[in-house]
Amino acid sequence: MKTIFKSILILTAAVLAACGGSEKKAATEEPPATTSKAEEWIILFDGSSTDGWRGYNMDVLPANWVIEDGTLKSLGQGGDIGGDIVYGVETFDNFDLTLEWKISEGGNSGIFYHVLEGEQYKAPYENAPEYQVLDDIGFPAPLEDWQKLGADYAMYPADTTQKVVKPAGTWNTSRILFTEDLAQYWLNGKKVVEFDPWSDDWLARRNSGKWDQYPDYGKAKSGLIGLQDHGSEIWFKNIKIKKL
Repeated sequence: MKTIFKSILILTAAVLAACGGSEKKAATEEPPATTSKAEEWIILFDGSSTDGWRGYNMDVLPANWVIEDGTLKSLGQGGDIGGDIVYGVETFDNFDLTLEWKISEGGNSGIFYHVLEGEQYKAPYENAPEYQVLDDIGFPAPLEDWQKLGADYAMYPADTTQKVVKPAGTWNTSRILFTEDLAQYWLNGKKVVEFDPWSDDWLARRNSGKWDQYPDYGKAKSGLIGLQDHGSEIWFKNIKIKKL
């Protein structure tokens, strides 16, 4: 199916080619903000209110998330289970999500989408894809590539030739462009992950062992947006989304 997202990528490549840009440049430069069904961005966090946010499988925002100097901050009290939050106002299928974040030294967090809730799930990662947020520089243990910053966690490692890694305490920008035809993860203006959702390649990775104990992982085509408190302080701001 042809999508607005693909059309924009094609148009961007054509413009760059006309201006003498190389094929590699066209493939790695961040595309402009997408058009959408709605004319305006949906602001998920405006720096002053936590309206819409609540704990995963909860009705209220847990005490480990606070507003600090215009940011939505996790206090690092969560763990493998517990502490994560979702924007519970509405679900999203195809979308353009952007946000800024900084993390504490050695920190670990993540951005979830297509999150499902229910008593059968203990945490978002049991069913939702995760854009990995991590302090690659200061993390205290060895890491696999699929665990590092910018990866589609346990599925697609980030492209190290494009990834811009900043030290802990420094602001980063992240973007997820998702349609049923193509998904892209961007980090600090560079594309670090691209994949075809639910393709044969995606299914092979999905069924390679990591997610065997989580049979619903990645199956949902619509769900909530979520943020992870994985035991590290992390700050988020300028969180916004467009429907595609």
